[in-house]
Amino acid sequence: MREEIKKHNEKFVAEECYKPFVTSKYPDKKIAIVTCMDTRLVELLPAALGIKNGDVKMIKNAGGVITDPWDSTLRSLLVGIYELGVEEIMIIGHTGCGVEGMEASEMIHLMEKRGISPETISLIERCGIDLKKWLTGFEDTAKAVADSVELVKNHPLIPADVKVDGYIMDSTTGKLQALAE
Repeated sequence: MREEIKKHNEKFVAEECYKPFVTSKYPDKKIAIVTCMDTRLVELLPAALGIKNGDVKMIKNAGGVITDPWDSTLRSLLVGIYELGVEEIMIIGHTGCGVEGMEASEMIHLMEKRGISPETISLIERCGIDLKKWLTGFEDTAKAVADSVELVKNHPLIPADVKVDGYIMDSTTGKLQALAE
């Protein structure tokens, strides 16, 4: 599969297919979107929101939520705000998210089935990483998004003038619903 992707890339560049995508590093709409890495959202989310290349900073992770005030998602938002002119943040969860109900014990079991030794897992935990907490999903998508919104709004390094809102997107239709304020 990687060879097909690389071959496509060579043709894409040779035929200058990149030209319609040329833009600056600054988001034209001054918005950052935090959302899930779910494959259903790759084309659906931009199409449903009417955004194109260059409009927003798109930050994706498993679940589309922020679980720690010092994680890479929050760092990316700070870069977006202070270096790239972001003025608004949209945190967008979605229906049918795979992280909803995800259990750490099951993922650890799958790791072991793929060759990660119990000794490695034990060593990581002895080093202070709580894998059970880190790998656990959330029980309610709307609550997880609302918690992320509150975390960002109350973060000591996020300026008060940055607007932060939460939404849930229907993974089939793209319908966006704002969380109740």
